[in-house]
Amino acid sequence: MGISIKEIDVASLSPMMQHYVKTKEEYKDSILFYRLGDFYEMFFEDAETVSRELELTLTGKDCGMAERAPMCGVPFHAAETYINRLISKGYKVAICEQMEDPKQAKGIVRREVIRVVTPGTTLNTQALDETKNNYIMSVVYLSNRFGIAIGDVTTGDFMVTEVENSRKLLDEIYKFSPAELVCNEALCMSGIDLEELKHRLNLTLSPLDAWYFDDDLCSRTLKEHFHVSSLEGLGLKDYACAVIAAGALFTYLLETQKTSLDHMRAITPYVTDRYMLIDSSTRRNLELTETMRDKGKRGSLLWVLDKTMTAMGARMLRTFLEQPLIDQEAINGRLDALEELNAHEVDREELREYLSPVYDMERLISRVSYQSANPRDMIAFKTSIGMIPPIRRLLAQFQCEELQQIYEEMDELKDLHEVLEASIVEEPPLAMKEGGIIKEGYDAQIDEFREAKTKGKVWLAELEASEKEKTGIRTLKIKYNKVFGYYLEVTNSFKDMVPDYYTRKQTLTNAERYITPRLKELEDMILGAEDKLYALEYDEFVKVRTLVADQVERIQRTAKAIAKLDAYVSMALVASRNHYVRPKINTRGVIDIKNGRHPVVENMIPNDMFIPNDTYLDNGKNRISVITGPNMAGKSTYMRQSALIVLMAQIGSFVPAEKANIGIVDRIFTRVGASDDLASGQSTFMVEMTEVANILRNATSKSLLILDEIGRGTSTFDGLSIAWAVIEHISNPRLLGAKTLFATHYHELTELEGKLAGVNNYCIAVKERGDDIVFLRKIVKGGADKSYGIQVAKLAGVPDSVIERAKELVEELVSADITTTVKNIASENKSAKPKPVPHYDEVDMKQMSLFDTVKDDDVLEELKTVQLDELRPVDALNLLYQLQNKLKNRW
Repeated sequence: MGISIKEIDVASLSPMMQHYVKTKEEYKDSILFYRLGDFYEMFFEDAETVSRELELTLTGKDCGMAERAPMCGVPFHAAETYINRLISKGYKVAICEQMEDPKQAKGIVRREVIRVVTPGTTLNTQALDETKNNYIMSVVYLSNRFGIAIGDVTTGDFMVTEVENSRKLLDEIYKFSPAELVCNEALCMSGIDLEELKHRLNLTLSPLDAWYFDDDLCSRTLKEHFHVSSLEGLGLKDYACAVIAAGALFTYLLETQKTSLDHMRAITPYVTDRYMLIDSSTRRNLELTETMRDKGKRGSLLWVLDKTMTAMGARMLRTFLEQPLIDQEAINGRLDALEELNAHEVDREELREYLSPVYDMERLISRVSYQSANPRDMIAFKTSIGMIPPIRRLLAQFQCEELQQIYEEMDELKDLHEVLEASIVEEPPLAMKEGGIIKEGYDAQIDEFREAKTKGKVWLAELEASEKEKTGIRTLKIKYNKVFGYYLEVTNSFKDMVPDYYTRKQTLTNAERYITPRLKELEDMILGAEDKLYALEYDEFVKVRTLVADQVERIQRTAKAIAKLDAYVSMALVASRNHYVRPKINTRGVIDIKNGRHPVVENMIPNDMFIPNDTYLDNGKNRISVITGPNMAGKSTYMRQSALIVLMAQIGSFVPAEKANIGIVDRIFTRVGASDDLASGQSTFMVEMTEVANILRNATSKSLLILDEIGRGTSTFDGLSIAWAVIEHISNPRLLGAKTLFATHYHELTELEGKLAGVNNYCIAVKERGDDIVFLRKIVKGGADKSYGIQVAKLAGVPDSVIERAKELVEELVSADITTTVKNIASENKSAKPKPVPHYDEVDMKQMSLFDTVKDDDVLEELKTVQLDELRPVDALNLLYQLQNKLKNRW
């Protein structure tokens, strides 16, 4: 139909449509769900959008214009389903509700927007993953510093921090993966690729007007909400930039949610350096919470560790994975908890049984605070807090500090349980205004009206029997519907027997309906009692719900304690089932893993088929392990398992190994596998080099680096040169000196052992049987002298003719082998006098050349000595290639 709301003459519209247009003007960035009777209707562009996105019929409405206005509607009782679908597509929905009974309204019905639902503020549990938080993030960019505020309206969590550069900002965004990001205009102009963020994280971007970020407004908003006179009382003294982000976010939430947000009772400042840094590439490569292939949970580390019984526990465990600790005492505190839980296996299993009936208390109390919790939500809450006393009874027996702290933080909430037990029936209806909610004996007035309603049924039965006897109409029935109320129904075959005092009310095909003075009197009594009963029950339910809402702090603290306990019990159970061991934690930088296993892979292959391996790294002679061997032999699995074991230890988990002593690392970086980013115009090699650059610039001497196949995306000489230079840079303590597992197919790099400090060779053991190979999956000391590429190709099913031709060619190309050159250079590097360490910016592409400086005359002299008559064509090509590269590598 194509009519734009901007083009219409508002004065020509009907009064109702004028109100619609005015309301829409206030919520331009939202789809307006406008309540008309039993439907929410959308008009003009909104109608066309909803029709297209939800595949609904587009109709029209006469509203005073020459053309009908485009219109699309959904039933009000099913609106949540349609809203969820729109939210999942990134839209915002403003709900404009009828604020008075249409029957009693004078003129047009008064309507107001009661809430704006956005991807970051939806409360519908059916639309959310209960195992993860639904974060909304606010970012403000001011004076080369970023203030960050993160909230979850479904749980009440609220945190703030500050970072000094865009790389750290992106790390925080990827860590929390918010559903919605609100920001100031400066962030949009900062050079950060926000479109890529929207694409990768499927988040909704909501830039806000400048007034949201006014210093005074933000400070005042936070002080008013948290009822403090100074922000120092909230611990925000040193977070000036984050205060603006937090204040803007609260203002945005108050505007959209139209409620006081009473359940958001605390604001938690945190420092990013308190946790291990895991950038987006590492999260993806290590498959911490989802797999790279299908983005599913199965096959991730979270899939292995998550045996939680509650949604709160699942979210807490995910938080552990996303934010590993770097404090030795805090890590050991968690390990103590797991050790004691496994030492009392019977109690641990009993705890799991008590945790099983516990509902999502965090999100339940948020719904209570929003006044949207229904009677069944309250019964779920009662069931949940009913499990707390037996849980605390078991916890009281444990001695470790972490479990004792959980015991102290867990409130039994007996007063709330008693009120809910006394007030609300065990199986209440879903509707809140149709009665059947309050237990008998809780409120005397409700009981009186309920008795009147019950007696009314007796009165009706007596009247029906009396009328049958008076009239002789044996099929006479007293019935009820919402339109006509109570009536006497007489079939056509008996209508001649109807007495004069019956007044006809409705004629049907096969019957007549009548009313009598006595029936009308009973109707008024019964329906009046019913209406009053329903109103009283609803009022009493609201009082009970408010009583619970007033205790939100106690409930949230208890819910967090339950969540933490559930996460610990889950990790303890997994450790017990999978034969994990408690790691020792050190600050000396030593990583010593005996017979380590990949926690995910061992769970996806037949029993006892996984081959364990050792890992040893330190800050001295064993800083870098250069790992060689063919593809498919297990290099990537081995390196990933080492990183995962370190990460598991730092979240406070037992680890899959025979023994483990883990030196705390401040961050883990990985460069594993090959992937294009065609959407941003980056090739496989460009992605690889970008990730390498990020690692070399942001890693520290306390970091753990996992580098796989550096330099494989370009020519052999260039790739080998880059790989060599990267190892040189990492091995130098004055440049980086990080602990590193470096897998490569350039077996020539094994010459670096003994030539560069801290570099050691390891390889995947392979057993040869003629032209075939068997992968032994075992990491052994030493380097591989070949890559077994042809044998791997054969295993993969490459045709025999191709395999045989490849063997012929490799024999011909062996004369161009560069191993001898590499050995010479390595020897020269070892014997050369130490050079002064340059500034990082001076370590440029010069560092990436392996080859001697040559002059044009040197190449000419070599060319003069060549006996062309004795060269085969392939030898001539190889020679030409070598000479050309010598010239290319001059500097």
